[in-house]
Amino acid sequence: MTNLFAKAGIAALIALGAISATAVTASANDFHPGIQQARYEHYRGRSCSPVLAVQKARDMGMRRARIDNITPRRVVVEGFGRRGPDRIVFANVRGCPLIRR
Repeated sequence: MTNLFAKAGIAALIALGAISATAVTASANDFHPGIQQARYEHYRGRSCSPVLAVQKARDMGMRRARIDNITPRRVVVEGFGRRGPDRIVFANVRGCPLIRR
């Protein structure tokens, strides 16, 4: 009979520990059904915008930067560097990675 009470006591302790652990994890997810944050995700497109290419060229030290040529693969920006006329070529993909300076 004591064996039965011992097993029932151990089962009760295990169940109590499991219940307390689930209460902690359930409260950790921060679910607020009434409050929703607005998400503003601006579409950036799949290609390099001419404005971004000119901004990047100016950040790299080019003065009077302007678009010279746009092809499906590249965007060419011309302007003046430290030593005179200069040209920077960007890839025509999102983010305008540098190809050649």
